[in-house]
Amino acid sequence: MKIITLLPSATEIVCDLGLQKSLIAVSHECDFPIDVTLLPKITSSIISENLSPIQIDAQVAKAVRNNDVIYKINGDLLSKLKPNVIITQGICDVCAVDIGTVREAMFLLPEIVESEVQIISLSGKNFSGILDDISKISVVTKTQNKAECLKQKLINDWQQLRQKKLKIKPSVLMLEWPEPFYYGGHWVPEMVEVAGGFDVFGQAGMNSACCDFAEIQEKDPDIIILIACGYSLEKNEKLAKDLLKDPLFKGLRAVTENRVWAMDSNSYCSRPSPRIVEGAKKLKAIFENNTDGVAGIKRIV
Repeated sequence: MKIITLLPSATEIVCDLGLQKSLIAVSHECDFPIDVTLLPKITSSIISENLSPIQIDAQVAKAVRNNDVIYKINGDLLSKLKPNVIITQGICDVCAVDIGTVREAMFLLPEIVESEVQIISLSGKNFSGILDDISKISVVTKTQNKAECLKQKLINDWQQLRQKKLKIKPSVLMLEWPEPFYYGGHWVPEMVEVAGGFDVFGQAGMNSACCDFAEIQEKDPDIIILIACGYSLEKNEKLAKDLLKDPLFKGLRAVTENRVWAMDSNSYCSRPSPRIVEGAKKLKAIFENNTDGVAGIKRIV
């Protein structure tokens, strides 16, 4: 079996199912497990590198207005590799290659279509949906037994988090983008809830959305966590420090009480993959104020 994955979460699931040796190409964003970075990259982005958050937002907005495709597939490489399975997604065309782009590429490469390649489109928007995506991949790749073991472990860990209640449920802003402000949606509010907190904006399974400072000020959350989509801990730490320089933020309770955090969202929040369970564990550590030795998070003071 020859598998191509067009988004990082699919790559993570494929590897968790023991299929890493079947991967023949991945997206340009795939970086976990680390060995997959050595595989051919079959996608690229029109978004320029080293832009500020507001510049990235402007480029994405322009592409959406012009109906431009943000991510492209290398058709020559696809034709050369001749995969049996292509895994894409149908959640967000701003985050990764979507199924429409794949279908267009397939239409232009009839020899690939003739090889009866199977296309899997992932659509998990919450914890349950991610489990369904694992099952979806396992059926095509005939790894159902491995998938059941993986899902059961994730369910057990999820339930253990839920069972350990906090005495006081903190209100939390999961800031998915800093300029303009976006709060986390999809699985992120569910991560907050299972970890014992209350998401002041997001709703499980619903899209991320824009908010303004007046709304943030009105909610005045106990905790603010920077989880800029696809950003590492270091990049989110920088964004959080930049926010704290804004005089408007100095009056927020989370700031005055030193409860602003940065998180490695690229690993633990941005992707609908099994690692959201690890992300929820890190949120629990923040809410319990028990973060000694916990990697992937950092308090901003």
